[in-house]
Amino acid sequence: MTQLSIIPIDGIGEIQVGDDLAGIIAAAADLADGDVLVVTQKIVSKAEGMLEAVDPDDPLSHKTIVERESLRVLRRRGDLVISETKHGFVCANAGVDLSNVERGYAALLPEDSDRSARRIRDGIKARANVDVAVIISDTFGRTWRRGLTDVAIGCAGIGAILDLRGSSDAYGREMQVTEVAVVDEIASAAELVMGKATGVPAAIVRGIPSDWLRKGEVRAEIVRAPEEDLFR
Repeated sequence: MTQLSIIPIDGIGEIQVGDDLAGIIAAAADLADGDVLVVTQKIVSKAEGMLEAVDPDDPLSHKTIVERESLRVLRRRGDLVISETKHGFVCANAGVDLSNVERGYAALLPEDSDRSARRIRDGIKARANVDVAVIISDTFGRTWRRGLTDVAIGCAGIGAILDLRGSSDAYGREMQVTEVAVVDEIASAAELVMGKATGVPAAIVRGIPSDWLRKGEVRAEIVRAPEEDLFR
């Protein structure tokens, strides 16, 4: 890899329930074969109708939804809940979010973000006749570190993990455990041009090596099984 370009997609506008997200993005973006399209979870959830009404005057009215969407709660501190979702994600408030949605509504995670990514990818292929990979991104906190970053919660057309085990490092030593979550790195890079309050919900990452572009799934490749997790 010599150079990456990260290009924000403007002109998508406000997404409504039932909107053809692939068609809207294809019309707004100049996509090319081999591009990686990063789309925020929020507009995917809106298009798929993953919204629930909450009391706009009660800042805690979404907490009942959080409890319902939590497979199990790992930690509580005040109003903050860290829970495991049915998708296997460990995150704040089970991914239930009030930001960037109409007042009086909360956005939930898509039912299956890998499936959502496949649907967008197939739709863009049908409408624009370009073969792109798709990553669905969301904002997560990180254990032991302050600040937020975007990670991938779904993908299609790109491997979630770049497995470097068995290859050699710069000194010729064989790498034993190195697996790179490339979809998380791409999602985080794309967020730099999307931001949290700019109204830019998608971006193109251009220049990804072609051998990274294969069948991939976040849930199957990245989510660590509980028996492998030292902290659960």
